[in-house]
Amino acid sequence: MNRRIGIVGGGPGGLMLARLLQQRDMNVTVFERDDHADERPQGGSLDLHEETGQRAMRAAGLQTAFSAAARPEDQGDRLYDECGKLLFDHDGEAANRPEIDRGDLRRILLDALAPGVVRWGQRVSGIAAEDGQIRVLRDDGQDAFDIVIGADGAWSRLRPFLTDARPVYQGVVLLELGFDEVRHPHAAVLVGRGKMFAVGDNRALVLQRNGHGHIRFYAGVRMAEDEAIALCRADPDGARTRMTAAFSTWDAGLRRLIGEGDFIGVRPMHAMPIGTRWTAHSGVTLLGDAAHLMSPFSGEGVNLALADAVDLADALTHASGLDSIQTYEAMMAVRAEIAAHGAAAGLDSVFSKDGATRVLAHFQQRIQGRS
Repeated sequence: MNRRIGIVGGGPGGLMLARLLQQRDMNVTVFERDDHADERPQGGSLDLHEETGQRAMRAAGLQTAFSAAARPEDQGDRLYDECGKLLFDHDGEAANRPEIDRGDLRRILLDALAPGVVRWGQRVSGIAAEDGQIRVLRDDGQDAFDIVIGADGAWSRLRPFLTDARPVYQGVVLLELGFDEVRHPHAAVLVGRGKMFAVGDNRALVLQRNGHGHIRFYAGVRMAEDEAIALCRADPDGARTRMTAAFSTWDAGLRRLIGEGDFIGVRPMHAMPIGTRWTAHSGVTLLGDAAHLMSPFSGEGVNLALADAVDLADALTHASGLDSIQTYEAMMAVRAEIAAHGAAAGLDSVFSKDGATRVLAHFQQRIQGRS
């Protein structure tokens, strides 16, 4: 039987799953709220790991396209303390975690799908089970499927069908800015070829080199949730002013970054409770952030979503009904729980009283592990 499969969310995980199912001649539809592929920026640079993200690209037959767009030269790490002292500088040689812009990855996946697989401008409000099928509820109608997968991110509209668990604020908020390396040579010099961290006293500044001459910047501070909400509601100038004040004692060359970049947004860090599980349903499951949102301070998010897509596609190929969903969710949950502990530890290390010391130890251990 050719099951009808619906995927809600056109991010990397949902599109990878669609590609893998399409390779298996399955009937798949992706619902994406954006009106078109270029409606909004897709976020910063991603590093794909050998055993998860790169494995998925190979399984999808997209390794050549990935290699053409990836930037293996941008795997370096730098670490400064709050006084501007350089503590660590490594070019990332032999890391085998090549960077790729999220927008470029999305384009590769979209180009690999047959016309009409992605339905643009589809705002999904939820799902309902009826007569052995799952109905995807949209603002302007509904569609019935045999299986529906929620790949719709942190605030998934499908997650409540399976569990009452929701993302929890992690005590850290980030101000996100963008730089052009030509207009902002100061940022380009600081970031080098990869990522730059400046860490101290529950605060951090992060620069990340992207493709096409762009650099992303994040200023992060520990603060109470009500303060984070107020920062989110502030206008761009107000958000900059409040964040600049939090770094008033830092090196001027680092602090100036907060006032120079193009405003993108304020990002409170949320994560799903570690080890979240739910009772398996034969017609509904989740992948990526919808299933196991965690902080970005482990670099695992998109890699887990792509690995989820591979495992789910395999499970749907080799089993049916509840067996396929249970097989997939067992693998996904174990992998996600391990990564979530790492992400929580990473966040706590960076945003701590002795953050520079802890991050330095992490970088040094990682280099020793490659030797």
